[in-house]
Amino acid sequence: MPDAKIRIRNVSKTFKTQGREVQALQNVSLDIQANEFITFVGASGCGKSTLLRSIGGLEQHSSGEILLDGRAIHGPGIDRAMVFQHYSLYPWLNVMQNIKFCRQLKVVADTVNSDSDIERASGRADALLSLMGLKTFSHAYPNQLSGGMQQRVAIARALMPKPSTLLMDEPFGALDAQTREVMHDLIRHVHRLEKSTILFVTHDVEEAIYLGGRVVLMAPRPGRIDTIYDVPLPRERNQDMKLSSEFLGLKREILSRIRETSGMSTDLELLEQLTRSSG
Repeated sequence: MPDAKIRIRNVSKTFKTQGREVQALQNVSLDIQANEFITFVGASGCGKSTLLRSIGGLEQHSSGEILLDGRAIHGPGIDRAMVFQHYSLYPWLNVMQNIKFCRQLKVVADTVNSDSDIERASGRADALLSLMGLKTFSHAYPNQLSGGMQQRVAIARALMPKPSTLLMDEPFGALDAQTREVMHDLIRHVHRLEKSTILFVTHDVEEAIYLGGRVVLMAPRPGRIDTIYDVPLPRERNQDMKLSSEFLGLKREILSRIRETSGMSTDLELLEQLTRSSG
C-alpha cells in the first residue's frame, strides 16, 4: 500500500471549559490515501468536527501527530481548504469576486506575478463557475442566491487554489432534501475531476454512505474511532442505489451502532420500562 496522504497517529485533544477538562478526542489513529473520499459520522460530541479542524490546522491537538504528505500539520495551509455549513461568503463581493478572493490575496502577497499567472487564475475561476452551474450568476451577490447556490460558490472558492485536500464540515446540513441530493452528485463529480482527497463530516448516515468510499463511525465521551465501514458500492453512483439491499443493510448497521455508542439504546429501553410501569 502506498504511503498515506494523511496519517493520524494517537491524536488526543483536551478542552478546558468552566473550570474542568473535557476530552474531545482520545488516541485517534487513521490512514487516508490520496484521492479517497472519507465520511465521518457519529453522535453529537464525538469529536468529528474537532478532528477535521485539527487536520485543517484550525485546532491544535494536545498530543499525537497529524502528517500530510509526511509533514506535520501545525497550522492552516494552501494545500487544504475547508467548507463549512455556513457559507461565509463576503456579502459585498459578487460571485466571481468571492471565488477569486483567495487568489487576489496571494497576488497582493507575492512580490512578482506574471500576466500568465493571472490569466490562468481567471481561466480557473471561469471553469469553476461552469462546473458549479453558476456561469450566468457571476455578477450576482450572495443575497440574490439560494442556499444551494451560495454553497456552490463556497465550494468553488475553496477549490480555486487547487488544494490537494478538501475538508467539509456538514456543508449541506442547512439545505433541503432535494437540493442536498443535487449537491451530493455535484461533489462526487468534483471529486472525480479534481482528484482531491475529501474528508466529509455529517450527521446524516445516508449521506455518509452515498458519498464515501469508507465511513468512519466515531463514538463520544471521549471522542474516538469506533468502527470503519467499507462502502459496498461502485465508484460511479446514482440515487437509485440508496434503495439497494447493500445500501439499506449498511445504513441499518451504522444507525444501530450509533445508538449503541451514544447510549441511546439504553435510554430507549429505560423509557419503555417507565411507560410499562406507569401503565
